[in-house]
Amino acid sequence: MKVKQVSVFLENKSGRLAEVTSVLGQNNINIRALAIADTSDFGILRMIVSDPEKAYRVLKEAGFTASMTDVLAVEVEDRPGGLAAVLKVLEEAGINIEYIYAFLEKSSQDALVVFRVEQLEEAIRVLAEKGISLLPAEKVYNL
Repeated sequence: MKVKQVSVFLENKSGRLAEVTSVLGQNNINIRALAIADTSDFGILRMIVSDPEKAYRVLKEAGFTASMTDVLAVEVEDRPGGLAAVLKVLEEAGINIEYIYAFLEKSSQDALVVFRVEQLEEAIRVLAEKGISLLPAEKVYNL
């Protein structure tokens, strides 16, 4: 149920994001989802990609500061209140969310939300108990 996310530290200057995407493209790695958190000096690019191990390796070889983190990919009903229902389950279990980002899943009517939480195993357990669909990593990488 855990999905590998690749994070890249980027200086906030023109062309750095293009360099990352070029390296990935040249290595036949497809970006499935991404989010950028930035300040005036730097940013952190977080991505779900088709081959996270290879992406991590080629980005490091290209001189980027990269890391891998376990996250959850949760199917959320694409309707008003869909995300709120999932967040309520985590809140009731006392699970802190560090960050989230989302994208629409091609193969269904649901949204796919990526969660980074402090208590990963507990989050998996409580979401599953409530019947909330967690996508396996291989399915996410191949969307």
